[in-house]
Amino acid sequence: MEQTHQPIRHPKRRRLRKILWIAFALPVLAITVSATYVGTYRPAYRPAPELAIEATPERVERGRYLVENVISCMQCHSDRDWTRYGGPAKRDSRLGGGEGLTPQQGFPGTLRLPNLTPDNDTGLGRWSDGEILRALREGVDRNGQALFPMMPYHVYRHLSDRDATAIVAYLRTLAPIENPQPATDVAFPVSFFIKTLPEPLAMAVEAINPADTVRHGELLAKVAGCEFCHTPVNERMAPLPGMAFAGGHEHEGVFGKVRSTNLTPHATGLGGRSRDEFIGIFKAFAGDDETAIPVEPKDNTPMPWANFAQMTEGDLGAIYDYLQTVTPVDHSVAPRVD
Repeated sequence: MEQTHQPIRHPKRRRLRKILWIAFALPVLAITVSATYVGTYRPAYRPAPELAIEATPERVERGRYLVENVISCMQCHSDRDWTRYGGPAKRDSRLGGGEGLTPQQGFPGTLRLPNLTPDNDTGLGRWSDGEILRALREGVDRNGQALFPMMPYHVYRHLSDRDATAIVAYLRTLAPIENPQPATDVAFPVSFFIKTLPEPLAMAVEAINPADTVRHGELLAKVAGCEFCHTPVNERMAPLPGMAFAGGHEHEGVFGKVRSTNLTPHATGLGGRSRDEFIGIFKAFAGDDETAIPVEPKDNTPMPWANFAQMTEGDLGAIYDYLQTVTPVDHSVAPRVD
């Protein structure tokens, strides 16, 4: 009888195959789990507040002042007329959506600057008051998706409930503008990082007494963008330590490359200017968008002078009072980059 021989299976080979299989499977599993986590990660948010904001004349006027002259939504959410100094908003595009950013401008994707008018299809017409309020201060849209932090909701969260609801009331009074825009599309990994930034605002925010001019001015300097625009940043757009309000932040546009000025109380900044002089610098540009000084776009500035010039002297003075308390920084800044 012929005997058949079974192949010998070496136990070391079996262990080797098992080790190789595990070595292959674990990274694949890790990548799959990570991709699923990243793809399904949702920002922290709470349900939008259920409220109907009464549009009293006083509330609407307060909202108009904040939107147009303090937080200056016009400069991002409108097409700007760069043939007039300070680039005021074009009359027919006011808050109907801005120009946005593209990869050609160094942005990681395409960013739209949304239409804030109550148009049902392309603006905020279908948003509830609570959804707008939540987006303004908590950084998520009506579907709970994270807003790109160029929208400084992390700063606007310090707006009092009174002021934030006034802004919503004013936006509701705007004439609808139909302005279809491409969807924002942010490339990975930035698209993931921005999801980690929103933070629910679970408590009331009380108004600061304007009589406390330093605290009031600190809030104004933040929500008006003074701190952001006048603080130099690194290549990751992170503020440089010890350089708050010291100027040198570069801005690029049709006006070329310009640098913000030093606002600290140093001789290279505001050290030699009085409160009245500071207020006067702004009031020299008082007028409306239509009377802004004609200028060649290449000689323009991103500073929205016409908007800030309409701030009250009390608010401008409060900003000055606060800036006098920040750390003086010796930093001479050339306004234009050659």
